[in-house]
Amino acid sequence: MDDLADFLRTRRARVRPESVGIPADSRRRVSGLRREEVAHLAGVSVDYYIRLEQGRARRPSAQVLDALARVLGLDGVEREHLHRLAHRLAHRPAHAPQRPSAARPRPELLRVLHLVADAPAFLIDHRLTVLAANRLADLLYGRPAQGLNLARHLFLTEQGRALFADWEDCALDAVGHLRLSAGRHPDDPELASLIGELAMRSPRFRQLWARADVRTRTHGRKAYHHTLVGYLELHQENFALPDGTGTGTELIVQSAAFGTAAHDNLRLLASLGATGDPARAGDPVA
Repeated sequence: MDDLADFLRTRRARVRPESVGIPADSRRRVSGLRREEVAHLAGVSVDYYIRLEQGRARRPSAQVLDALARVLGLDGVEREHLHRLAHRLAHRPAHAPQRPSAARPRPELLRVLHLVADAPAFLIDHRLTVLAANRLADLLYGRPAQGLNLARHLFLTEQGRALFADWEDCALDAVGHLRLSAGRHPDDPELASLIGELAMRSPRFRQLWARADVRTRTHGRKAYHHTLVGYLELHQENFALPDGTGTGTELIVQSAAFGTAAHDNLRLLASLGATGDPARAGDPVA
């Protein structure tokens, strides 16, 4: 699903030559840096770097990887991803490793989730599948959110396109998250199947996946166009949970400051769903 060669090629293509001291040349036919330029700037031989991009150099050292990360301008998440891909290439197991099992939230964790009463809150795994959700999250998505895959909802349904106000930013986050998960869980068939489905059915997903960007999100703005209460601009916090399952479970809480329009709209949404079934607030989606 992911490999070192593709990642190096896509990172090399995005570096502007002038940013690393190479004069701009109108006759230049490649995007970004040439392979020999990367090799020179990182202090490795051209032949060795070519073998890295071709997947033939199996044991790049940490020093070489750090030098490449510097030349390619990688951020912390990308640097970690580069090291992980290189380590995986150098230590391919003789037999298939055990894939991550489906996460089962602990009862105590579910109790904490449902104590969050005034903000949408839910648990997701590394595949962006909702493992559990509180009542406001169900109302936000217009259906019971448990079992919903957020990437599939985002890319493959009309409801998803309509719900997310900043659709393109959400798409970048989702693809970056799945790229990172593919590097961490290369032997997860369910993740591979999801990525394959999205690539087959969504041209935009294919375009973004080909960029090989990786992203992680810890907090930030999240905006929705809700069919019942209108525009909702919330603040999202992602809490990584040390659950020991290897599934990358996160608790996500989306809140609004007291006295804001978003806070009022969340209260309205809660009241509208007080006596009804959350699944009826919108059309069921895959």
